Amino acid sequence: MHVGIVGGGIVGLCSAYYLQKAGHQVTLFDQNPIADGCSFGNAGMIVPSHIIPLAQPGMMAKGMRWMLKSTSPFYVKPRLNKDLMRWGWLFYRHATPEHVERSIPVLRDLSLLSKTLFQNLATADDLSFEWKERGLLMLYKTALSEHEMAEEAEIANRAGIDAQILNGQQVQDMEPNVRVDVRGGIWYPGDAHVNPGELVRSLVAYLRKNKVEIRESCPVTGFTKRGTQITEVKTAQGPVNVDAVVVAGGAWSADMARQLGMNLSMQGGKGYSFMLKNMTNNVHVPAIMLEARATATPMGTDLRFAGTLEVAGTDMTVNMNRVRGIVQSINNYYPDVKVDMPAVEAVWRGLRPCSPDGLPYIGKADRFDNVVLATGHGMMGLSLGPATGKLVSEVVGNHVSSMDISAFDPNRF
Repeated sequence: MHVGIVGGGIVGLCSAYYLQKAGHQVTLFDQNPIADGCSFGNAGMIVPSHIIPLAQPGMMAKGMRWMLKSTSPFYVKPRLNKDLMRWGWLFYRHATPEHVERSIPVLRDLSLLSKTLFQNLATADDLSFEWKERGLLMLYKTALSEHEMAEEAEIANRAGIDAQILNGQQVQDMEPNVRVDVRGGIWYPGDAHVNPGELVRSLVAYLRKNKVEIRESCPVTGFTKRGTQITEVKTAQGPVNVDAVVVAGGAWSADMARQLGMNLSMQGGKGYSFMLKNMTNNVHVPAIMLEARATATPMGTDLRFAGTLEVAGTDMTVNMNRVRGIVQSINNYYPDVKVDMPAVEAVWRGLRPCSPDGLPYIGKADRFDNVVLATGHGMMGLSLGPATGKLVSEVVGNHVSSMDISAFDPNRF
């Protein structure tokens, strides 16, 4: 079977990997060079700890407060747009305790499957990338955050995800090389991290070596339909005959779905990152600086800071006020790490595809027999990439899925 994959982020690449392993011919299309994608410059965290969806009680009110501050970690760019209004309404409807309770087991199972697959990939002979299992620290400065995190730790432990509450000194004991100024933190020992650039390069090298055709800078312009089948992917470089299509276009997946007659609710959540190079004393355990909603991830001798969620459609411009918010927050947690405001050209940005209920879209489109969607992972695309790719290969091949994917039905709204 010849499978066309639209999108060269980590989900598209992992789908290509597992489809090729299953014996399919694969052609992957991306509108940009692969190295420009959202997967390449993200925080690199593998987070089975993240079992609570973004759509949760209190998030709407918190988001409204953050919208009033230019350096806040969350921002919705005001605009008259019916897709944004629909997305916001669906988000509001799903920000309930009942939705959170239903989502926790499926997000947990998807994340644990993905971590197992990452462990397999890290020891495979055909790939080479940094893989570290040091866990994740959720650092907090205030009593309110301590209370919220204690509740999340209890939820995680009930769900079978190990979460340990640490005081400030215990956090410091885990960081022998840098000073940490926090009230405390939650340590999730089951989390891990990768160098996403290495992972993407390694996957691309493997796929090309194994005769997967990767068409970079090749926008998909449409599809040829015959009944309930897609027979061609139309591109700027000409049409390509296919037997099946995987839509893994990240924040642009809604545009692709629209060409297939689907109204896929999606918003791009823009995030930023920048790197401190050649750290003499580096952070040891990846961390989320909770009040700042920023992250710190060691990658070899370098240290990557990332953060913000700016809902602005597919706008790729760099908002330096949001970057300034990350920079200003770092020394509140790591007082001795010298951080200057990076130049705009040194700031990486990417769009996370955010569904309104915080769950990804994985499964068949209802209008076509041979179209599979794999998108909407929000800030967890890298973390959930291998599991999604594996599930996509099973759906395309009409095999029994590794887990129940009914909660991720792309046709659920």
